[in-house]
Amino acid sequence: MAYTPVELRHVRFPRSLLRGYRSGSVDELMAEVVTSFEDVWRERADLADRVEVLEKELADLRSREQLLATTLVSAEKAAADAKQHAKHEAELIVAEAHGEARSIVRAAQADRERLFAEARRVETLLRSALGMVQEAAAAEAPAEGDDAVDRPATWPRRDVTLEFRSGVLLGVEHVAG
Repeated sequence: MAYTPVELRHVRFPRSLLRGYRSGSVDELMAEVVTSFEDVWRERADLADRVEVLEKELADLRSREQLLATTLVSAEKAAADAKQHAKHEAELIVAEAHGEARSIVRAAQADRERLFAEARRVETLLRSALGMVQEAAAAEAPAEGDDAVDRPATWPRRDVTLEFRSGVLLGVEHVAG
């Protein structure tokens, strides 16, 4: 049977007449035991309160740890998602840039072909006009003894025009075609 300090204070031993303990010594010992037991009982209650406080703190710390772990996992997932999204965006931008570059190259090639065709057309017109001028000049050419004074001075000779230098026509290279 477990006794409380209050119960121990009220315990009384029966008296015997023959060879018993001295009641004064037993009462003193019981008073000391009760006092010591009360101290231990209070200390036990204080420690129980302290354990309760520490258990609450531990539960709070575990809760915080769980929250931090969840936050860390969420942050890692968000970082991975952001990285993947940025990579996808970069791939889209690069693909768009490649498409635009192909479009620009195609447009430049079409312009080049158009310019070469225009240059060939202009060259053909100029050669035709030059041929007609040469024919007209030959038809109007003075006879062997005539002076060159009668020639028109406004039309330059082929060898002095800068536009017809070494196959270059008006700054555009002549491409045989």
